[in-house]
Amino acid sequence: MIDTELELLESHACFGGVAQRYQHVSASCQAPMRFSVFIPPHQSGDKLPVVTFLAGLTCTDETFMTKAGAQRYAAELGLILVAPDTSPRNTRIPGEDKDWDFGSGAGFYLDATEAPWAKHYQMHHYVTSELSALISQHFPMSSQRQGICGHSMGGHGALVCGLHHPEQYQSISAFAPVSAPSQTPWGQKAFSHYLGPNQNQWRWYDGLELLQDSAGTNHTPILIDQGRDDPFLEKELKTEWLGALRDDRLRLRWHEGYDHSYFFIASFISDHLAFHAQILRS
Repeated sequence: MIDTELELLESHACFGGVAQRYQHVSASCQAPMRFSVFIPPHQSGDKLPVVTFLAGLTCTDETFMTKAGAQRYAAELGLILVAPDTSPRNTRIPGEDKDWDFGSGAGFYLDATEAPWAKHYQMHHYVTSELSALISQHFPMSSQRQGICGHSMGGHGALVCGLHHPEQYQSISAFAPVSAPSQTPWGQKAFSHYLGPNQNQWRWYDGLELLQDSAGTNHTPILIDQGRDDPFLEKELKTEWLGALRDDRLRLRWHEGYDHSYFFIASFISDHLAFHAQILRS
């Protein structure tokens, strides 16, 4: 195993554990990448389950850790939390900072195949392979007990990563995921630039398509929460299309009055972490 050097950017005592932020040079993205991690209180030698949280458009590795209020519950449940950034940064790709929904902050957790994005935008491999190995190497993580969660674009990422790697992720959850990105404006914009015009390649990164294709073969349990007052629900998220599948793996909960914000996530993050902990500790 290659010993990847981590640069500690900050560290804070938190609910008996420690919240930290690191930077390292990513082989996948060929650029510096940052991630945040929470390590709960534990005994020396313990190997702990981990939940990776993928944030949404415009967010960073800090967003979930500072807004969701998740550390208290993770400390009680004995879960490591990991939050990567949403894309590479400062790659010098022309136009990478032009749009809020494409480029910096909008990696869509896929492996780009189109120039100039393919050199750096390899977020699927980064999350599922490089970052997972890095956490296992440097922190008290049990690599056999992993869950993945996300919000919006990150909810799309959680579904895609989890469904493609059921041997790695034993549990999946999402808040207001972009459920069918190949059929909605955010996803179509990203996929056309990152993956090119062949829409058959887009299916590999479409949660709705993956759920349909894996029915009866992939048994990873999935929890999804969706607010009915989410302004992106009708045009961008299409969460109701997931419910229409009537898939036994999927538990979809609707919440009156809740929107797309982190107030929504903070309201139900305890349920999601308990969901992951029950599966990962069984």
